[in-house]
Amino acid sequence: MKKSYTGSCHCGAVRFECDLDLAAGTSRCNCSFCRKSRFWMAIAKGDAFRLLAGADQLVDYQHTPTGKASPFLHLLFCGRCGVRPFSKGGYLPALGAEFHAINLACLDDVSTEELANAPVQYVNGQGDDWAPIEGETRHL
Repeated sequence: MKKSYTGSCHCGAVRFECDLDLAAGTSRCNCSFCRKSRFWMAIAKGDAFRLLAGADQLVDYQHTPTGKASPFLHLLFCGRCGVRPFSKGGYLPALGAEFHAINLACLDDVSTEELANAPVQYVNGQGDDWAPIEGETRHL
């Protein structure tokens, strides 16, 4: 069941709201960026994400993966404290909408119990097939 959460970067300059169903699952990815940042995410599709403050503080890092013609994700982070509270993606057919990948560590009002009970799916972003990873995932 979806629940509304509030979130922010470390300094509080960037604040947002999002509607997530953590019981439906979360993701960890092995792409080069997620792996290095240890990004644990849940997806907010379409209008399930609302930026409340800090648009002027966001810095947009875009990376073009090997084999791609252009970047797909906006890896946004606060220019004051350096925390990445979310990333923004364009229209993805599998989701049927534009989306935001919410950094679960940046949710201000999520309980420890909700996080502990949220299922985690490990996906192969490094291989660009986004299928569940078979084998070792403890490093993610």
